[in-house]
Amino acid sequence: MGVSLLRALVPSLAFAYSALLRLTTRVTTVRGDIRARLRAADRRFIYAFWHQRQVFFTVTHRGDKVAILISRSKDGEMIAETIRLCGVASVRGSSSRGASQAVRALMETLRSGLDLGITPDGPKGPPRQVKEGVLFLAQKLGVPILPVTNAQSNRLVLAKAWDHFHIPLPFGRGAVVYGEPLSVLPDDDLKAKAAELKARLDAITLEAEALVASSGAVSAAR
Repeated sequence: MGVSLLRALVPSLAFAYSALLRLTTRVTTVRGDIRARLRAADRRFIYAFWHQRQVFFTVTHRGDKVAILISRSKDGEMIAETIRLCGVASVRGSSSRGASQAVRALMETLRSGLDLGITPDGPKGPPRQVKEGVLFLAQKLGVPILPVTNAQSNRLVLAKAWDHFHIPLPFGRGAVVYGEPLSVLPDDDLKAKAAELKARLDAITLEAEALVASSGAVSAAR
């Protein structure tokens, strides 16, 4: 099978797999009321979640009013098409490189009624280290950052990937955990805010892992 044909097939296969996960995974959501309050107040926000856990985010937020920031790489093209099939929009670009040029397009996305989704340690790491791009965007766009994470009782961990990427497996339990929103004011120090966001993401990730561990989590490394 040629590389171009494989790239054309991957989004459809990934979409079918995400549908299987959605049907066979029992999901517990913690503090979903935080997101509900933001939506009820008609406040736009930026989801922030670790790159490692983006597959299950797409599964649990299928059809959500969100546009995920995705790189302009060839792999990014496949990811953008996959999430489009899942009813999730995308914005192509970077939260760090050339972010000032992207602010206008992202602002238009927010004005259209969509929230934004960003992996603050992506696309190449270091893993679970917040880059300042997401803080810069929140500051310039004037919207809060909503930390969110997930965990699964059955999953495949790609040990050779830079972030030990998680691929959820069917017929298990899943957890989605939200943290308190983080505001970035014009005079805030971005490094300090990055440390604060990392602390919140790490804390809710531990919480999500504990929830699925209680059901006997199975993690296979590859």
